Amino acid sequence: MRELVDYLVKQIIDEESYEIVMLEDDTNVEIKVFVDKNKVAKLIGKFGRIAKSIRTLVKAASQNSDKRYDVFIEEKK
Repeated sequence: MRELVDYLVKQIIDEESYEIVMLEDDTNVEIKVFVDKNKVAKLIGKFGRIAKSIRTLVKAASQNSDKRYDVFIEEKK
């Protein structure tokens, strides 16, 4: 799933502008995308449409998995 998120984000912003971290437990997987401050708006999109689309694609791809995947987009500090 990390590869899918990486591919989707790479299509929108530069590869050196973000970092992906996965946090996993028994049933849940959190995929956090840390984005540079000046690129966050571009990745989230108008009214959050791009972010919602990324989350929808990840949920659809994980249908046959026994884990629940969540995608979070955060600003790098």
